[in-house]
Amino acid sequence: MEEFLDIVNQQDIVIGKEFRTKVHEIGLWHRGVHVFLFNQQGEMLIQKRSADRASNPLKLDCSVSEHVQAGESYLDAAIRGMKEELGLENIQIKKVAKFRMNYGVNDNEISELYEGIVEATQVKFDTVEIDSIFYLSMNTLQKMLKENEKEFCGWFIELLKLYWGDNNVNMEIMTQGWG
Repeated sequence: MEEFLDIVNQQDIVIGKEFRTKVHEIGLWHRGVHVFLFNQQGEMLIQKRSADRASNPLKLDCSVSEHVQAGESYLDAAIRGMKEELGLENIQIKKVAKFRMNYGVNDNEISELYEGIVEATQVKFDTVEIDSIFYLSMNTLQKMLKENEKEFCGWFIELLKLYWGDNNVNMEIMTQGWG
């Protein structure tokens, strides 16, 4: 069943609702969430998207990326995404930032980024959406990005730059900081 999304203006006020395909067909602003999950050693859970994903197949992505469905809050979408994509429940997450970004052709989102800690043994990822998962240190991620940026989803690169405090991000930051 196709997702129904809230349409928002650039101040993140809901101004309508539309199906996801129509939203992306004409470039309406909508909402999204991302979650960076870390293991006890401080390594980030990275997912490799499945080969049959419509966008960015087999690219590296953050722990969770979700559209916010109509009537849903950002936090609720993040919690739903963790459950659907990784089989995780009751994970404590905190908001890191809220931003506006163009994710690609006709893909305009206002999104929130969250972070939390996960116990690796709890993760049971959705094999339809995800090819594989693994954990990487920030140093390894930075090295990989320098060596082969094309392995990563474009939005993940921007999210990492935001997280690392790089001021040269391709987004408009609306709020930043803890919670």
